[in-house]
Amino acid sequence: MAMWTWRFEKSDGTEVEPAVQPEEFTTQGDAESWIGEHWKDLQAGGADQVRLFEDTTEIYGPMSLHAEDTADAADAAEAAEA
Repeated sequence: MAMWTWRFEKSDGTEVEPAVQPEEFTTQGDAESWIGEHWKDLQAGGADQVRLFEDTTEIYGPMSLHAEDTADAADAAEAAEA
């Protein structure tokens, strides 16, 4: 069974310990729901961005934990679709 995990990083890609210890996730949706619930605490604890892995394969990232960056990315995605 695949395991989904997050890697927590500073903006320069240096790995950091998360302020909230994640559980082990068996689906991508569970992992993404968890990050949606805890991103503010993770960011406050020193993580700037995250990467999602399925086992050892990087699925996506880096994804910013800073609201202004994620808002900018969402705005850019919406503008690209228009």
